[in-house]
Amino acid sequence: MQRSVFTPDHEEYRRLARTFVEKECLPHNDRWEAEGIVDRAAWLRAGEVGLLGPAVPEQYGGAGIDDPRYGAVVAEEFATAGIGGFAIQLHNDLIGPYLLELTTDEQKARWLPGYVRGELITAIAMTEPVAGSDLRGMRTTAVRDGDHYVINGSKTFISNGILADLVVLCAKTTRADGDQGISLIVVERDTPGFERGRRLDKVGARSQDTAELFFTDARVPVANLLGEENEGLHYLMRNLAKERLSIAISSVQNVFRALELTTAYVRERKAFGKPIGSFQNTRFVLADLQARALMARSFVDACLAALVAGELTGVEAAAAKLCATELEDAAVDAGVQLHGGYGWMNEYPIARMYRDSRISRILGGSNEIMKEIIGRSLQLG
Repeated sequence: MQRSVFTPDHEEYRRLARTFVEKECLPHNDRWEAEGIVDRAAWLRAGEVGLLGPAVPEQYGGAGIDDPRYGAVVAEEFATAGIGGFAIQLHNDLIGPYLLELTTDEQKARWLPGYVRGELITAIAMTEPVAGSDLRGMRTTAVRDGDHYVINGSKTFISNGILADLVVLCAKTTRADGDQGISLIVVERDTPGFERGRRLDKVGARSQDTAELFFTDARVPVANLLGEENEGLHYLMRNLAKERLSIAISSVQNVFRALELTTAYVRERKAFGKPIGSFQNTRFVLADLQARALMARSFVDACLAALVAGELTGVEAAAAKLCATELEDAAVDAGVQLHGGYGWMNEYPIARMYRDSRISRILGGSNEIMKEIIGRSLQLG
């Protein structure tokens, strides 16, 4: 089925992303997985070819193209190749809007050129050891002291935590009435009192450097505040729909990749003298997944078109993430099952997918939270 959401310009950008993945990522991916981190050189190369921050205005080194479909084709190409640890979506789709929409001219001039070139790798620090989906439960504080904030607290499960040069930190700040709000503050790499903890030993996406972050009387200039003080929760909620759709886009592409890998395997693998693809159970399992994948892609493409038009709702984005990630889990699990014992061997891509894909039902808000969002929209009382 012909997809209508992309134009020839997007497809040309897709070819650029595909070439980058083939030349700059695939030859190094096994080493990145073993070392638990992506080379900085790969980020710099991504900046050189124009894959970082396409929405950034030309005066700061970007292309000035504010169209989320460019990020979507990049996400699809990285998923197709099985590059799960290069957090380009995080950099472009999640953090990019904060650096574009909430920054002053001075902040833009200070950060955006390096952001586009891959010299300033980014992370966002929301999750804490005691606060995941419940952002209001966070304990990290930023107390105003003259022209600085004094920050104390800790964060965990932070993607790009080791590599990051700029961390968009979510912290509690005090309102004029004494109540506490949440503010977004950019913490730069060499800030005194800011320390990175251990690189976390994850089940999957092992080349993604996920880390703990610690702040002990870290002094950050008030000039690093993004937007208005105490408005951070509003800013976070405003961008969650885009983040969740980005996850859904990758998940749907992973469904098709799992189907491609599994279909190729069952055509060749024989049992009882004939290909296991000829068995009715195999055909029925893959036929069901293929039908569901086509429907999921149509819905996610429609959500992407709605995002471009400024019409995507939080409920629709939650539904896209819920459906796409649940289907991803089903497709990868079926792929492992149909590979048999070989599906449990790390040398087979389906095994790596099994490890890498499970997190999609947790990150960006767990699927249980997605169900809550959708359920509340039904006004059941």
